[in-house]
Amino acid sequence: MSDPGIKTHAVGDEAEAARLAAGRLEELIAEAISLRGAAHVALAGGATPRAAYELLAQRLGEHEFVELWFGDERAVGPDDSDSNYRMVREAFSEAALPEERIHRIEGELGAEEAAESYSALLTDRLPAGEGGPPVLDVALLGVGEDGHTASLFPGDAVLDADGVCAAVHDAPKPPPDRVTLTVPVLREARRILFLVTGADKAEAVATLLKGEDDEQPATMVAGPQTELIADSEALSAG
Repeated sequence: MSDPGIKTHAVGDEAEAARLAAGRLEELIAEAISLRGAAHVALAGGATPRAAYELLAQRLGEHEFVELWFGDERAVGPDDSDSNYRMVREAFSEAALPEERIHRIEGELGAEEAAESYSALLTDRLPAGEGGPPVLDVALLGVGEDGHTASLFPGDAVLDADGVCAAVHDAPKPPPDRVTLTVPVLREARRILFLVTGADKAEAVATLLKGEDDEQPATMVAGPQTELIADSEALSAG
């Protein structure tokens, strides 16, 4: 696989990565609103992006043209400690975004039904590319130690799914049942922004930047519209 041409922003530490990520998200949101009248942004879960969300929330305020989506979710309810929605809702509390602008995946329905429901919502709310999937303005993603992104894990049959969302079972990280946006949907986002910190991600980041593994989920998603924000530890294997 050839070099994916990812634009890399190297920063010193996790705090600096969060500040830069918040700034880039703010810029990309403004760009989308200016060009298309709204910004549809898919957010990553987990602990890494929370600080960036909190910083972004302080800048956004109550913004009627921003709609937040999720790259993936665990098959849990909205108040569960594992819920990506719960984390995002708490992180964006200062933004006062209307509840209807944060489109959650209803994990409590179970992975299959939740995936079907979210697919329908995305298809209804987002413009689609010509003959293709709904097009997000921005997808913020992380990268795991194994190269997974969203809930797309190496070797999973879901990597070949061609719908909008897919149910994930037996994920190698708990909880095992999840919902994820598919590779085609993430790959078609107008801008993809990876946010990665920590030495444990260094090998996966090096693989992503070289584009040398076409079976690594993060590499499958990345393209010329992709940026990487990574701290010095995450870039230490490059």
